[in-house]
Amino acid sequence: MKHSEINFKIQLDDQNIPENITWSATDNPNEGIEETKAILVATWDPYHKGTLTLPLWTKDMEVLDMKRFFIEIMGTVSEASLQATGDQYFSQEIEQVCRTLSSHLQKEILEAEKGAK
Repeated sequence: MKHSEINFKIQLDDQNIPENITWSATDNPNEGIEETKAILVATWDPYHKGTLTLPLWTKDMEVLDMKRFFIEIMGTVSEASLQATGDQYFSQEIEQVCRTLSSHLQKEILEAEKGAK
């Protein structure tokens, strides 16, 4: 039986706020430790029938990038839910929320670019 391992290392400041996040995985095609600005790990607790999540991001992660990160996570959830359940309606509803939020984010980006000029 094959085993795979994923590891995260979080460097915290003196107030326990992440300054640096790196990860490594045995099946990482890029090999070696990779730096990232945010992670969101979610697990299903079968005993309590609930989700346990670990959202972390570095203090230098930009807000617009964080919003894009969440939209992309939801897009992945849409695809994974279709594969896992076969429920096309459920998947499409999540995808519609992603499209709505993406449109909103695009407007925010344009406004930020206008303000920077």
